[in-house]
Amino acid sequence: MINTDPNHVHTYDAEGKISCCTLEDRVYGKAGADNLLHDIKANDSKPVQKTEIAESSILKQYLPAIISFSMLLIGIAADNYFKPAFFTQYIRFAWYAMAYLPVGFPVIKEGWEAILKKEFFTEFTLMVLATSGAFAIGQYPEGVAVMLFYAIGELFQSAAVSKAKNNIKALLDVRPSSASVFRNNRYEDVKPEEVQINETIQIKAGEKVPLDGEMLSDGSSFNTAALTGESKPKSIYKGGPVLAGMLNLDKVIELKVTKKFADSSLARILDMVQNATARKAKTELLIRKFAKIYTPIVFFLAVALVVIPYFVVSDYVFAQWLYRALIFLVISCPCALVISIPLGYFGGIGAASKNGILFKGSNYLELITKLNTVVMDKTGTLTAGVFKVQEIVTNGMDKSEFIKTLAALEAKSTHPIAKAIAEYEKNQTKMYQAEEVVEIPGHGLKGKVNGNDVLAGNTRLLNKFGIRYDTKLDEIIESIVVVAINNQYTGYVLIADEVKEDAQEAIKQLHQNGITQIVMLSGDKNSITQKVAKHIGIESAFGDLLPESKVQKVEELKQDKSKIIAFVGDGINDAPVLALSDVGISMGAMGSDAAIETANVVIQTDQPSKIVTAIKIGRATHRIVIQNIVLAFAVKIIVMSLGAGGLATMWEAVFADVGVALLAILNAVRIQRMKFY
Repeated sequence: MINTDPNHVHTYDAEGKISCCTLEDRVYGKAGADNLLHDIKANDSKPVQKTEIAESSILKQYLPAIISFSMLLIGIAADNYFKPAFFTQYIRFAWYAMAYLPVGFPVIKEGWEAILKKEFFTEFTLMVLATSGAFAIGQYPEGVAVMLFYAIGELFQSAAVSKAKNNIKALLDVRPSSASVFRNNRYEDVKPEEVQINETIQIKAGEKVPLDGEMLSDGSSFNTAALTGESKPKSIYKGGPVLAGMLNLDKVIELKVTKKFADSSLARILDMVQNATARKAKTELLIRKFAKIYTPIVFFLAVALVVIPYFVVSDYVFAQWLYRALIFLVISCPCALVISIPLGYFGGIGAASKNGILFKGSNYLELITKLNTVVMDKTGTLTAGVFKVQEIVTNGMDKSEFIKTLAALEAKSTHPIAKAIAEYEKNQTKMYQAEEVVEIPGHGLKGKVNGNDVLAGNTRLLNKFGIRYDTKLDEIIESIVVVAINNQYTGYVLIADEVKEDAQEAIKQLHQNGITQIVMLSGDKNSITQKVAKHIGIESAFGDLLPESKVQKVEELKQDKSKIIAFVGDGINDAPVLALSDVGISMGAMGSDAAIETANVVIQTDQPSKIVTAIKIGRATHRIVIQNIVLAFAVKIIVMSLGAGGLATMWEAVFADVGVALLAILNAVRIQRMKFY
């Protein structure tokens, strides 16, 4: 919290109050997202340079405390053990003064700058007054110890914030980190932020699109569940728009960039991290208000502790009562509260980030602990949003022979359903070769496999060629591919969106963690919606819903004021209901930019089970914050009473202030080592 940056200039609000360097602001400021991707980078040809810079920075950070601590120990040893004749009066004062300055001067500077701007009651002024007073009455070791431990507390706090920052950075590093851009007659891997509008980038099959662009290639298939809310992949042809976050499924393609990196998903995620510090939890806001009132009160109480006894105590000794007042000041410093509480919340945000969850503010970290109702989208949230072969049914034909024949034909098509079948049998398709393959638009495929005439598509295809089939096939709600060989119906393949492997367990865990009501809303067919809901254990589900219908359902739930509602979605169509809910949760890996931007919590791994993890992290954070508040107040009240009565020394005051602050900080960072399974 001490300003060691020579280039830093304080900022002040309209009232002249310092606005950049309050304790809680600096807890967050050290983790500012604006520098997360712009840390000092060494030249690749000089790998040692980065290490040297890091080691130099660490040494510079800890050196003042090391010097002061060493000199303090030597001074105490000289006072109590060796007792050299020269170590008296001015020499003794000068020694402890030199021990004080490395850790004390930055605090004095901060306090003076705040006073110049009429900000009198800060932790800096309290520390300077207390330690200066200790020197004035000859308690040199105590004065150095108070400032030293204050500095050590800041080092602990800085280390804790750095760890939380690294957790968040690790989360962001899984986002697209490079783009293959065409320059100098070849493709070069560069940072996305270096790509300019109208430049050409290349995306390989299986890669996520890093930037918005216009299709230059003939076409490809994309997983667009994040944007549409539908599981059916989309084919985009030359000239069509391709959005960042889409997953290229087909082949190598080229795009012309239409938006800069600053407008990409990654940039917005970074902005979310930066702005998370502005959204404070109610507990945090309460402590901030309390500290602003508490600090001047304890200052005047300390003054009263010196002045009032003069009039009521017969054997009044100024130095004795001043010492008690100084103890009172040291004890009463609100450092433990104003450091540990925001650090506790930031530690919770860091722990969540480590688990693939991004909270946009500590207020949502606190609010998620109160949830009792969860409303969820289906496609892309509880299901994978991609086609998978679910069932193979034949009409007397061997299943292995059937699927090999069908896969050989479908391998000639780029249609997403055809690709799902080919992928299912990808290791066997080489055995059979399809010839004379013709695509019949709106119907399916026709071709020859092993000399046999094969038809594969919808029931309209069989009707077109006059082939009889079981009419019950028309009643199947999922996507099916029916097959006829040599003009005889031979079976069908059922294609459906696959339920995420952790969806069922997630619903179970939500119930076990106090969520009394779970509702599923979907724009998909109601019959499919009910089937999925039954499979994963959701009692209440609604299908065939438009975005406005989802909003209506949530509004109906919100009429019950006792319900604290979270909505979980992933597509653009979910943005309105995400904004309406108390806590909006978005799937971030495949989630749309609109959903991610609107949501309060982003799950980067797309796992429904992470909803439970987010709740557990929120509750653990809340427990730690309450523990720190109780610890700080309990110890301070006890030691303040003892100090006022002359039963506590400056050393007890150091423990009550800085010692409690250190304990609170250690308790706050504990959450980053917890497991939330």
